[in-house]
Amino acid sequence: MIEYIKGNLAELTPAMAVVDCNGVGYGINISLNTYSAIQGKSSCKLYIHEAIREDAHILFGFVDKQERELFLLLISVSGIGGNTARMILSAMSPSELCNVISSENVNMLKTVKGIGLKTAQRVIVELKDKIKTGSASADIGLGMIPAQHNAIQEEAVAALNMLGFAPAPSQKVVVGILKEFPEMTVENVIKLALKRL
Repeated sequence: MIEYIKGNLAELTPAMAVVDCNGVGYGINISLNTYSAIQGKSSCKLYIHEAIREDAHILFGFVDKQERELFLLLISVSGIGGNTARMILSAMSPSELCNVISSENVNMLKTVKGIGLKTAQRVIVELKDKIKTGSASADIGLGMIPAQHNAIQEEAVAALNMLGFAPAPSQKVVVGILKEFPEMTVENVIKLALKRL
C-alpha cells in the first residue's frame, strides 16, 4: 500500500497532479481543495488512496490526512465511488463537509453534481456518527495572480471536462460565472460551476 508520494510537481491541473518521484511520474487524481493547496509549488507530498480495479490502478491524492479520511468515509457509503467522493470534496472543504453532515444539511449535499436526495440522505445517516466536528478550520481565501479571463475559463472548462461534464454546458456555466464575478479564482469558478451544472 502507498501511504504518500513526495516529489517534484511535474504537471498540475485542477483534477490531476503528476508527481515526479525519483524519475517515475505518478498521475494522481486530486480534489480542488488539494489543487488550491499545492498550486504554485515546485514539490509536494500527497497522501494516497489506491483504488485497484480489474481494468485500472487509480491513485487519489490528498494534501492532508483529514481529507483522505473523509474520502475513505465517503467511498464506504454504497453508491459513492472515487470520482463522486472527489466531486464532493471539490465542491466543499473538509470542514464544510463535516458541518454539512453533522448538521444533516441534505439540501447542501444535493447541490453536488451526481448526488440525489436518497444518496445525500444515505451519506448523512451512515457518516453522521463517524464524523467528529472539531473547530471548523476557517478557509483562508487563496489569492491568485491576476490572469486573463481566457486562461481561467479554459482551465475551468478543462477541469470540468475531466470530472465528466460535457464541454458545451461547462463552457456556458463558466462564462456566466466569470461575467458575474470577474475577479474569481479558477478554483472558485470550478466550485461554483459544480453547484450549477
